[in-house]
Amino acid sequence: MWYNTKAKELLGIEYPILQGPFGGNLSTVELVAAVSNLGGLGGYGAYTNTPQEIYEIDKQIKAATNKPYNINLWVSDHDIPAGGLTDEQFNKAIAVYKPYYDEVGIALPEKPAPFQSRFENQLEVILDIRPKVFSFMFGVPSDDVLEQCRRLGIITVGAATTLDEAIFLDSKGVDMIIASGFEAGGHRPSFLKDAESSVTGTFVLLQLMREKIKTPIIAAGGIADGKGIAAALTLGASAAQIGTAFLAVDESNALPIHREMLFSEASKNTTLSRAYTGRLGRGITSRIAKDMTGKETDILPFPLQTTFIAPLRKAAIEQQKWDMILFWGGQISPILKHTKAKDLMYSLIEETTAYFDGLKL
Repeated sequence: MWYNTKAKELLGIEYPILQGPFGGNLSTVELVAAVSNLGGLGGYGAYTNTPQEIYEIDKQIKAATNKPYNINLWVSDHDIPAGGLTDEQFNKAIAVYKPYYDEVGIALPEKPAPFQSRFENQLEVILDIRPKVFSFMFGVPSDDVLEQCRRLGIITVGAATTLDEAIFLDSKGVDMIIASGFEAGGHRPSFLKDAESSVTGTFVLLQLMREKIKTPIIAAGGIADGKGIAAALTLGASAAQIGTAFLAVDESNALPIHREMLFSEASKNTTLSRAYTGRLGRGITSRIAKDMTGKETDILPFPLQTTFIAPLRKAAIEQQKWDMILFWGGQISPILKHTKAKDLMYSLIEETTAYFDGLKL
């Protein structure tokens, strides 16, 4: 059967279907449990959570499912220079974003406070709670951490946006590697070169990786139905990770307007932009994302840009100025159909099965 892949064996799941782990408070315990309980692998994006919050989230997940699940962290969780944010950098950002703050009628924010990396402390939690799967982006944990994961029976999954990144992850002995195509919604997890030059499509990247590495591959980006899963498996993937389609269901923590936008005509147009967080990410095209094209040097480093723009985003939501907000979403959004996690999972399984059964006729 199509679902008898290396990923199924490694992850201890019924179907090689993974729910993309959403950061930025978009993940929920309910969604993780729904996907895992139906035979896939639920995922929780925890890079913005404190260590104590991760402990609590993990307790809730364990209470909601006895199936495997994934917790995701960012290895590199900031881009702030060693000397910190200068007044000159902040003043440049103030100058380009002032018209938007004026438009919504709120004061410009103060200079963001210094950011302290949480990754090392978050790692301690992962090694303590021992999720079945620990996935990571924007780099690779140390060899020592990877070895500890092996000893503890934690499956490690890294994300690659280029063949070189996949080869690097392969050399580190991670258990599985995500082929993260540029079609995907959310942040581009590039770590060897800048994200703007790391924009290979999912199915091209998957085929390149199949030629050069032996580690099982998870295809991600541009997949939202059974035909997409079948295509990924046919090209050599061991599993498919689906983000936008799960972000759009009621069980995610996306705002109702966010989910509505993913099902709207607006979802036909998406943009890769740094304008909202300081890191390149794909979402439904917004006015600010278009305006900031070519002005990337005026954007604050991640995550200070997120802090800086948070009051503007809040005011825009309150005033329903939807064209000012970047709603995360991938290029596949226009084919989305399901608003319930259960319906989406059943459809993914049934469509993939029907596709492969049809090949046997």
